[in-house]
Amino acid sequence: MNRFALIVFCFLLFGCTSKHDKPLSQEGKDIDSALFHYKRAREKTLSVKERYQAINRSYQYLKNDLEDSLYGPVLFQKSLLHLLSKEYDSLRIYHDQLANHAPKIKKVSLLAEQYYLMGYYFSEVEHDYHKAIENYSLSKEYYTQLKDSSRIGINLLNIGTIQKNNNDFFGSKETLTDALKFLKKPKKVAHCYNALATNHRKLLNFSDAIDYYQKAIHIEESAHDRLLYKNNLAATYIDSKSFDKAMELLNKLVKDSTLGRNQKEYARVLDNLAYAQWLSGLPIEEEAFKKPLSMRIQEKDKRGQIASYTHLGEFHSKSNPVKARSYLDSVIQLSKSLKIPRAEKDALKQLMQLAPKAIGIRDRYVFLQDSLYDQELKVKTQFAKYRYDDKLKQESILHLEKESAEHQLEAAKQRNQKIISYSGLALIVLVSVFAGFFSVQRAKRLKQENKTAKIEATYATEAELSRKLHDDFAGKLNHAMVLLQNGAPDTEVLNVIDGLYNQSRNFSRKINDIDTGPKFKEILFGMLSSYCRNTQLIVTGSTEIDWDKLPELSKKTLYKALQELMINMQKHSGATMVSIHFEALKKKLKVNYTDNGKGASKNNLNHKNGLWNTEKRILAINGSLTFDSEKGDGFSAQIEIPN
Repeated sequence: MNRFALIVFCFLLFGCTSKHDKPLSQEGKDIDSALFHYKRAREKTLSVKERYQAINRSYQYLKNDLEDSLYGPVLFQKSLLHLLSKEYDSLRIYHDQLANHAPKIKKVSLLAEQYYLMGYYFSEVEHDYHKAIENYSLSKEYYTQLKDSSRIGINLLNIGTIQKNNNDFFGSKETLTDALKFLKKPKKVAHCYNALATNHRKLLNFSDAIDYYQKAIHIEESAHDRLLYKNNLAATYIDSKSFDKAMELLNKLVKDSTLGRNQKEYARVLDNLAYAQWLSGLPIEEEAFKKPLSMRIQEKDKRGQIASYTHLGEFHSKSNPVKARSYLDSVIQLSKSLKIPRAEKDALKQLMQLAPKAIGIRDRYVFLQDSLYDQELKVKTQFAKYRYDDKLKQESILHLEKESAEHQLEAAKQRNQKIISYSGLALIVLVSVFAGFFSVQRAKRLKQENKTAKIEATYATEAELSRKLHDDFAGKLNHAMVLLQNGAPDTEVLNVIDGLYNQSRNFSRKINDIDTGPKFKEILFGMLSSYCRNTQLIVTGSTEIDWDKLPELSKKTLYKALQELMINMQKHSGATMVSIHFEALKKKLKVNYTDNGKGASKNNLNHKNGLWNTEKRILAINGSLTFDSEKGDGFSAQIEIPN
């Protein structure tokens, strides 16, 4: 169980009463007894055994009264106490009861806490990370309904940590970055920075890893946790071969009085210091590694023993291969007992260098590598699915709210029409004429609103597609998988994946939604310039345009139209000069585009989907787009849009 998860779980354990909870029912003698024992079960001063007995009594009074409002809270408390008592089969039984009872539970906070509890159970007890992500995601969804940003952030932090622990470093970075938007308390923010730093360290992005570790150290209030982050920072210096910085920091930590009170962390610092000294080329004896190992054995720190045995294996790999194999065998045995296949795989990798002809070692390494890859892929795929499903749910909620508002508006209109119909015979003719005129205008307005809504939906769809296309570069992804299967160096694989990731990000930004605020002109001209690095761009008439008064939809359409023209120029024309002239007419904005490229026949222009889509956008807002081009004679276009 990691320390942060324990802190958060205790927070839930001792803070189960939410500000969103409503008073419980107290009807009848049995209900009074159930309530009394329920309150005892939540009493922090009692032992777990006493609380366990109390909640069982409360449940006995209620099990035949499923409609009582106390039934849900009792089921949650039973789940919590079964978890604390390590009765995991019972925990799952009563969780299923509560989940089935969920439609009758009016306290959303109770469901949020229950699914958080199960996320913790699957993550820290069962190590079933797929179900852990599922339950943390459900908990986040309920806390989103409550607008409880702190708990939203904690769920995201837990999910991001699971992704990190399963080598989904890119996905973890995105999740943890989202978590930072919600986390408020410095301690939780520091934990998030520490996890982000580890992601960057694993991706060999040492400069960012160092920055995030330093941020965590700066805001962390606990001296003990600051020491942990400093040790992580020193390990990053070792990974980046900055041995002098690592030794300087670790020598300071050794003298820290706080460290002396924690033998487990003291051993870690000593082991890292010995490792840094050895890698730097300083003369060092085996005892420098064996001292922290002895401390770890005394403290029963098996994870720490894995690190010590690994370092000892490296230390003796050249001078005494037999001894090195003995230490690495210890790593493998501990890894199996603790169910840490990655540590076993790393040890097998070193053993293959010591015994390259050992087929059994090689086969076991390949098996672990494949199974770990499958597990990592499942985590990545599952979280992507939950993220997509969550987005669909949010869109569905917004759609229902919109429909409800429209129904209420329509009902209000119908009531007003009935009142008007009772007005009197003298106004019948006037009302009839007005109603006819109103109906015609309303039909026109609704038609225009419908057309506008479709256009805005198009832009929203494009923005959504840009995010989804982040994962659709199948060719490069297949290349990365081939590299992995062929055992290519980690740096080469990471370079391919990082390029794929950055390319998807850049493409997403390129087609994403447009800022139509005060900086629109600056953004528009920046876009134009980005396509003209090797082409001269001449813009005239822009200073005479009142950009702030230009409608938002016209700005978006103009941006997309000019962007498509610039893309067409860059890909097909080979132009060396582009001229764009803006002219404000009475009711329209006129834009003339010209380049000196090789042009194209009108028949070819009709088959360019980008230009065809551009024309559709402009026509939809009552604008116009005309082309004038012949092959070899350059290209020109005239745009007119409402202003």
